[in-house]
Amino acid sequence: MNRLLIAVLILFTTATFAQDKSREKIKALKVAYLTEHLELSSQEAQDFWPVYNEYEKERHELRHKQWVEIKSKLKDVGSLNEEEAQNLLSSYLKIEEEEEELEKNFLNKISKVISAKKTLLLMRSEEDFKRQLIKQYRQNKGGR
Repeated sequence: MNRLLIAVLILFTTATFAQDKSREKIKALKVAYLTEHLELSSQEAQDFWPVYNEYEKERHELRHKQWVEIKSKLKDVGSLNEEEAQNLLSSYLKIEEEEEELEKNFLNKISKVISAKKTLLLMRSEEDFKRQLIKQYRQNKGGR
């Protein structure tokens, strides 16, 4: 199947699934997108996906923790006293540091599994996928 056809299928499917807001379907599209763009050999794919999936799981857990502990409380920031606000700010900074450390560890691990060039391509491909997903979502919502 040629690349253009695959790209069109991914974009079309992304638009359809973004409407459903189905995390699993979007994840499957992301896997297909990354696989296509990274051009992983079978051995690279076998080594890559367990490391990548573990990283994604840990990143999701950190973001969930950030939502539960911080962002959900920001809507009531006016009712916090200074000490509570300071504690919330400290928690936020701690989670940001954890996320940075996670990213650093992931990049160190993954660059041992795939080349440095493919690691950089992974970073770019993740951003491209996210941009395309947002673009499709906005188009489906009438540009709002």
